[in-house]
Amino acid sequence: MGDKQKWPDLLWIVRHGESAGNVARDKAEASGLHEIEIAVRRDVDVPLSECGEEQARALGHWFGNMTDDERPTVVLTSPYIRARRTSELALEAAGIETDNITFIADERLREKEFGILDRLTKFGIQAKYPDQLEFRSAIGKFYHRPPGGESWCDVILRLRNVIDTLTREYRRERVLIVAHSVVVLCFRYLLERMTEAQILEIDRESDVANCAVTSYVYDAGIGKNGKFVLSQYNFVAPLVREGAPVTTEKDIPVAPK
Repeated sequence: MGDKQKWPDLLWIVRHGESAGNVARDKAEASGLHEIEIAVRRDVDVPLSECGEEQARALGHWFGNMTDDERPTVVLTSPYIRARRTSELALEAAGIETDNITFIADERLREKEFGILDRLTKFGIQAKYPDQLEFRSAIGKFYHRPPGGESWCDVILRLRNVIDTLTREYRRERVLIVAHSVVVLCFRYLLERMTEAQILEIDRESDVANCAVTSYVYDAGIGKNGKFVLSQYNFVAPLVREGAPVTTEKDIPVAPK
């Protein structure tokens, strides 16, 4: 059975730490503004907040307390600065040298692209693009693709390719993925073979916390060739133990449900 294993031994999927964009978005919506004001022009360049850096280090200490044969051997990160910096700070705090592991920034793990809705609060969307609210309400957030942006299905399509890479290149490895909240949810959809209704219900129940851990363990005794089994979801104990704030601010403007 072991010879047939195609999956990594362990997979952790982590949302990046709190970003300056998360903070700016909350401030803009609390003030009733239409646009989120932040110094950088591109979403890819939005940095971590000080709180986000603290969260990343707390996560790193959790990995650092593991034994050598438990720690990540492969790190795949979104190239967005907030995710890549989370990876770097966590590895530094864990005492894991990037030269001793596989460390790759993978554009397939990038944030969901928001197109014309980028930098808009829910008030801005209502004022500028009420037709998009109606369209989203009609077909649902899973399939809605704003002009110039992506739907959840578009994200899922690129993540299917990431899963192919995991099974082709990283079997028996211990893989850490650092990305974004929608990416975390879309991985769950794929790895657990969920329906649209199931993953959207999970999304409604709670937001993915910054630096929260979702993990899977390979179980050789399930199915013909073994499979991944969910071990943890939205696990924030590493932050709580270090006294780091637990935050769940969304990266994107969210229209009323």
